[in-house]
Amino acid sequence: MKITTAEFIISNSDVSKCPLERLPEYAFIGRSNVGKSSLINMLTNHKNLAKTSGKPGKTQLINHFKINSNWFLVDLPGYGYARVSKKTKEVFQEFITDYFEQREQLVCAFVLIDIRLEAQKIDLEFIEYLGETEVPFCIIFTKADKISKGKVAAHIAAYRKELLANNWEEMPQHFVTSSTEGTGKEELLEFIDGVNQDVFKDMNEF
Repeated sequence: MKITTAEFIISNSDVSKCPLERLPEYAFIGRSNVGKSSLINMLTNHKNLAKTSGKPGKTQLINHFKINSNWFLVDLPGYGYARVSKKTKEVFQEFITDYFEQREQLVCAFVLIDIRLEAQKIDLEFIEYLGETEVPFCIIFTKADKISKGKVAAHIAAYRKELLANNWEEMPQHFVTSSTEGTGKEELLEFIDGVNQDVFKDMNEF
């Protein structure tokens, strides 16, 4: 799939105000400073579609972008940013939870994880939450250009071991990406295209 159009539609903190169109949605979420905005800009061929910042915690709302007029990319606030207030965190948590538990258009969540780091408790807890609430998801390992290919493989193996130890039957589907080098772009867009085809096929059968 080639992305030809990417249009910002709405930002809000109320799931009931999200777009009403019955188009498939893909939510991008991860710890602050994981490189989410850079990844979104790389995927959509836009330098400034998602706001990038040296300051973690820039995304503070549910942001909908309509892609190729037939699906939505949803940019969600990062979790685990230590410098926002406890009250702000609670607000984030509330509408993020509402989104995942109420949004029928959501077909897949992408959990972004910095490949350079060891498995972080907050990431593992969030993955556990998605599993418990039966939200379909994939893992996207970011910043692969920052370490050697050998270390990338070793870190993924360590993550697999950690998840299997936490009662997962298998490693969730995952992608390795680098926003700087464009790594993983084709694989991610192919995956989204495949899911979209299944979604639209099911819609046409009703």
